[in-house]
Amino acid sequence: MSSELAPTRLSRDEIASRIEALGPWFHNIDLAGVETAPGHFLGDYPAVKWRHFWHAVAPAIAGRSVLDIGCNAGFYSIAARRAGAARVLGIDTDPDYLAQARFAAEVCGLDLEYRQLSVYDVATLGERFDVVLFLGVLYHLRHPLLALDLIHEHVAGDLLVYQSMQRGSAEAAPVEPDYGFWATDHFDHPGYPKLHFIEHAYSGDQTNWWAPNRACSEAMLRSAGFAIAAHPEDEIFICRRLAAPAGVGAVYPARGPR
Repeated sequence: MSSELAPTRLSRDEIASRIEALGPWFHNIDLAGVETAPGHFLGDYPAVKWRHFWHAVAPAIAGRSVLDIGCNAGFYSIAARRAGAARVLGIDTDPDYLAQARFAAEVCGLDLEYRQLSVYDVATLGERFDVVLFLGVLYHLRHPLLALDLIHEHVAGDLLVYQSMQRGSAEAAPVEPDYGFWATDHFDHPGYPKLHFIEHAYSGDQTNWWAPNRACSEAMLRSAGFAIAAHPEDEIFICRRLAAPAGVGAVYPARGPR
């Protein structure tokens, strides 16, 4: 299937008007020369992020199926299609983001599919994808490890590309397979896995619930059945799906395909 559709016939003024009507935008995307979020507080985001790890992801995407979880306005869905993905499905719970994503795909002339769906309901898709993108989502979730379990159990076929905002130490200290009840010093080590809980808000966002340190991101991924194959950027982990560790599995009563 070709990724190309008929190019948009909208003028720059019409595109700018639609961008304004669909705003505010979190993803800054260049739509025929018009940026959707030129004043983003993180700069040209997420392109500035993508430039640091695309070289490690793009070759694995070419010719494969991609699921973009928490797709927002579709920057990474667009990037995946342009990298040669055979099929891209983006999911998000926010209908406003999905409206932005569909408009961006239309202007870019790309064949992309979007559905309103929570990560907790990925079982309803009833299929596995070669590559799952899970970028900038984990820290917005009340139940982050459950989400990783469900991704592993229902939709990850081969690769998982994970990114999370991280705070705390960038060190990942060696951890013993078990500790005695009275052993407590390791909990205070900066490189011990820590998932910082945000009770109220962070950076003005009440959906920022968690901030893992690097060791925690790595430990959660391993615990859910993913082996870290590459770490091309501070917050990016490219993982291969393995069998889930013994005794580990999603406890959420996931619904099957409709």
